[in-house]
Amino acid sequence: MSQVTNGYLETVIDWVPGMKDIRLRDFPSFVRTTDPKDVMLNFLIQEAEAAPRATALIINTFDALERDVLDALSASFPRIYTVGPLQLMMDHVQDERLRAIKSSLWKEDLSCMEWLDTKEADSVVYVNFGSITVMTADQLSEFAWGLANSKKPFLWVIRPDLVTGDKAMLPPEFVMETKDRSRLISWCPQEQVLKHPAVGGFLTHSGWNSTIESIVGGVPVICWPFFAEQQTNCRFSCVEWGMGIEIDNDVKRGEVEALVKELMDGEKGKKMKEKVLDWKRKAEEAAAPGGSSYLNLEKLINEVLLQ
Repeated sequence: MSQVTNGYLETVIDWVPGMKDIRLRDFPSFVRTTDPKDVMLNFLIQEAEAAPRATALIINTFDALERDVLDALSASFPRIYTVGPLQLMMDHVQDERLRAIKSSLWKEDLSCMEWLDTKEADSVVYVNFGSITVMTADQLSEFAWGLANSKKPFLWVIRPDLVTGDKAMLPPEFVMETKDRSRLISWCPQEQVLKHPAVGGFLTHSGWNSTIESIVGGVPVICWPFFAEQQTNCRFSCVEWGMGIEIDNDVKRGEVEALVKELMDGEKGKKMKEKVLDWKRKAEEAAAPGGSSYLNLEKLINEVLLQ
């Protein structure tokens, strides 16, 4: 994909409704192409043109989190139903038969929860780059040594296919050095992990599920967006919501170490924690009986599904 470079990605775009001072680099990667025949670009154009014909738009967010964007969208889409965070909305469902239904396609290692139980509150860095993101062996090594040098306990989800074209292998010296303060697993129940009191920070690829789950858990984030809408989520986490800091795409161990220390112990980290706890409270209010998402779900049922 041919992309705009040479500093142009820092260009501020001032004509997108509801998105003040957003930069070109903050747009989804599928949009930042100069190839008019790009498959994903044309798919998005096709879907955007079709969207106004939809009966309704249902979005896993809540009104307070994205008010400006939702107001801008409502000019083109009269029926928008914000019904999130979905994991909080699920708390209202009492049917035990639904507990077995999960969205994860990976086998979860539940032993990490017992490991977290042994750690102090807000002491653990949780690291997970999602189910699709891949990186180079060098990037994996830089992340590893940055985490090691931070001296913080960490829980790291490392999929077997995390490294491009190869199996994810960590340096043996790293494993030995961090064995007393780390837990390395292939997958985990992320919602539970982010709600655990021991987790104090989240190094993430900034996928939307991870972003909304970090809000529900009240956990600030270090963002390393990879592709799709992750750059946009990163921008909002770091700038609009004040709950995150971004790491350079060309990851270096020194920066990883510094940002982890700032996240867990620094003044900026404390402010980010306060911000995300405020968003958590607002998310809970939205999903509670009488809240905006709770009422929107009722409206969706009555105005769309029962018509």
